[in-house]
Amino acid sequence: MRPILKCSALALALALAACSQPSTGPVAAATEQVQEESKRLNAWFDEQYTEWMRFSPVMLTFYGSKELNDQLDDASDEAARKRLAWMEASVKAMEAGFDYDRLDEETKLSWDLWKRQYEDLRDGMAFMRNGYLFDQMNGMHSLLPTFLINFHKVEDEQDYVAYLSRLNQAPRLFDQLLTNARASAAEGIRPPKFAFEGVIDQSRKVVSGAPFDGSDDDSALWADLQAKADALVASGAITAERATELKQQARTALLEQIKPAYDAIIAWSEQEMENALVNPSGVGATHSNGADYYAFQLRQNTTTTMTADEIHALGLAEVARLRGEMEAIKDKVGFEGDLPAFFAFINTDKQFKYPNTDAGRQAYIDDATAAIDNIKAVLPEYFGILPKADLVVRRVEPFREQDGAAQHYFSGTADGSRPGIYYAHLSDMNAMPKTEMEVIAYHEGLPGHHMQISIAQELQGIPVFRTRYGSTAYAEGWGLYSEWLAKEMPGTYEDPYSDYGRLMSEMWRAVRLVVDTGMHAKGWTEQQALDYFSENGSIPQAAMESEIRRYLIMPGQATAYKIGMIKIQELRRKAEAELGDKFDIKGFHDTVLGGGAMPLDLLERRVDHWIEKKKAG
Repeated sequence: MRPILKCSALALALALAACSQPSTGPVAAATEQVQEESKRLNAWFDEQYTEWMRFSPVMLTFYGSKELNDQLDDASDEAARKRLAWMEASVKAMEAGFDYDRLDEETKLSWDLWKRQYEDLRDGMAFMRNGYLFDQMNGMHSLLPTFLINFHKVEDEQDYVAYLSRLNQAPRLFDQLLTNARASAAEGIRPPKFAFEGVIDQSRKVVSGAPFDGSDDDSALWADLQAKADALVASGAITAERATELKQQARTALLEQIKPAYDAIIAWSEQEMENALVNPSGVGATHSNGADYYAFQLRQNTTTTMTADEIHALGLAEVARLRGEMEAIKDKVGFEGDLPAFFAFINTDKQFKYPNTDAGRQAYIDDATAAIDNIKAVLPEYFGILPKADLVVRRVEPFREQDGAAQHYFSGTADGSRPGIYYAHLSDMNAMPKTEMEVIAYHEGLPGHHMQISIAQELQGIPVFRTRYGSTAYAEGWGLYSEWLAKEMPGTYEDPYSDYGRLMSEMWRAVRLVVDTGMHAKGWTEQQALDYFSENGSIPQAAMESEIRRYLIMPGQATAYKIGMIKIQELRRKAEAELGDKFDIKGFHDTVLGGGAMPLDLLERRVDHWIEKKKAG
């Protein structure tokens, strides 16, 4: 912590203590300077962020803006260099035009985050070819239809025409991405075979159904385009005749632009799949610069300086601790047998499965919604800041649904006009055990991602970029902390098997520390990672395989959850110890969530400042 931080806090405290006196002294003057400089920089941040967002029309739409909603992003290398140059110039302008030492605490944090964004972007340029642009979990092939269907709002004819414009731009965007993917492949960098299989399957699903083939069923995009045109007629925005014209234009765009664009991705994937690895190791063994790339990914995802060896050792220790707690649950329910036998029992006994039917899928959605509603009722006892946006539970769309894939969350809008969505993969209910339904609802919904992301988006009094800042360790650390926090709330984990599900969820994240570093830094193969996972959990085989494959194509990301959780727990214990009776759980949570996402070192600084204020208060 810089000494100036304490000095600024002292000056502010003295000014507040003298608030009954005329504001004419040197302390009051210094406080006014801090307020004015902070206000000036915050206004500058918003101007800069508005300009920065124009680099991504997709993100503008995602956050509810209709600006540039007829365009898709530029994914070329040239565009990436332009973004970096812009951010570098912005940071230099900030350093030249503002005085860090005259900022209040919150604005100093904004300064540090703005500069950190640039440094991360700059450092990542060395690894432009290492990331996979198309795989079974990520890529514009699956994101584009999801984005257009769920996030491109159509309220008038102009919005619909903008939708058509985006369809027509898809070939350009896909070609840019394929150009970059080919450049990576030329350097020997390509995802494993299973990733290509996923891309091919998902892409074929997007262009299956009418009007792409003779099917009686409409494709997801065609169904959406027709529904949105019909809705415009129903609202009186356009005539039925105009709707027919627009639908015909949409049909033409699907057949002449979307279909060839997806055919190109499928053809490239089929060709590259022949060179892809089966039972692969991680990037440390398969990329020429893999060790450096993985070290960078660990820094980015954990926001710490922990090495792969340190993270691996932490994972082994956490796995051992959690096995002990699971032994206690096993004994509590009276199971006779060792822990591996208990794992097998949980994984195979029908009482822990939902029916693999539409009724079973709806039951899962209903149970998850009920668990979230229970948390919603008690939130005011644990949080002062509450989200405005609603939350809904939905099944993943058929064109991107995968057996056993991880559940996930898409945020709503800051104004609450679009709810947050907790998406569940329900194609194989055998991969969705009842024991884990509750804990996942807490992680993805409340008090987890929906709570954290919605509050961040709705924050007032800080620059807009802070409300949208991304930090995996912070966000996923909060999600995992939320699973643990929920145990303190009434009406949760009442069934010991649900509490076992909570432990298994945490075990899942502890195993990640071991297998992610094992594959990417120690040469473990996919099968070795699967073997370790199966020895330490009762997760269904399909889910386990999906998880390991996720770690292979997203190196380092899986390590962020446990490291973030441990840091938040550590900060809470520190606050409880130092504040004693002055500790306030709502104040602690509001401090963690009330500044938006941030790297863990800056979160610690923020909590430390809150502790000092509470002591002085």
